[in-house]
Amino acid sequence: MILSMGPDDDSAPSANRQPAFEHTYGLDGPASHEYSPFEEAWEMARKSKNRNLRFPLFVNDNPFRRFFLPPDRLVKGCVTDGQVVADLGCGPGFYTIALAEAVGPGGKVYAVDWDVKPIRALERKAAKRGRRNIESRVSSAAELDFIKDGSVDFVFANGLLCSMASQNHVSTVNEIKRILKSGIGRAYLSVARGPWSHVDGPAWNRILAAFKVERRGDGFPWIAHRWAVVSTLP
Repeated sequence: MILSMGPDDDSAPSANRQPAFEHTYGLDGPASHEYSPFEEAWEMARKSKNRNLRFPLFVNDNPFRRFFLPPDRLVKGCVTDGQVVADLGCGPGFYTIALAEAVGPGGKVYAVDWDVKPIRALERKAAKRGRRNIESRVSSAAELDFIKDGSVDFVFANGLLCSMASQNHVSTVNEIKRILKSGIGRAYLSVARGPWSHVDGPAWNRILAAFKVERRGDGFPWIAHRWAVVSTLP
C-alpha cells in the first residue's frame, strides 16, 4: 500500500491545506532529495498513528488491483436487490460501483469518505455509468448523522479503521452499530497489517468485541488483511 497523511481531524480538506505529494521536503529537516510518493507516505505513516491516512487514487483503483481483487467477487453474496448499503471509506469507488449494481435501482448505496478528492472521482465514475442509486458524502465515518438509525442492511468498511486515527475508532464503531438494522444488518470489516496500520491485533479484538462475529479470517502475518463479517449484539 502507498499512503499519504491526511489532517489530524476528519474534515474535508481546506483551501489552504497543501495537496498531497506537491511538495518536496525531508521528514526530519531539509530535503536531500525529492521524496517519491511511496517514500513520503511510508515515513509519515511510520511516524504518526494519530492521523488519518490518504490513499492515492491510482492505488485504490487500477487495472492491477481489479485483476487480482475483482470487486464483484467480494461483493457477490453480500448484498441483494433493493438493499441499503453504506460503503465507509469508499475512496474513488472501487467497490461502490459493484455494490450499486448489486442492489439495483431499488436499492441505495451511501458512499462516504473524509477526503473530497476520491469522492469527486467516484461521482464522475457513477455519472459516466449512469448509477443514480449512490449518495456520496464527504464525511468522517465517525459522524454519519445523515443516515437514519437502523436503516442499513449492509455496511462495507474495507480498510477503513486501519487508516483512521485511532481516537475515532470508538465513535466509528458506534455509528456502524447505530445505522445497522437490528437483528438482520451485517457489516464487513477489514484492516491491513503492517507499520502503516492503525489497528494491531489487540485493537482488532477490541473492535470485534463490540459485535457478534459470524465469520472472520486472519490471513498471513504481514500480508493479508484481517477481516470479519459481523452483526449487532442482541
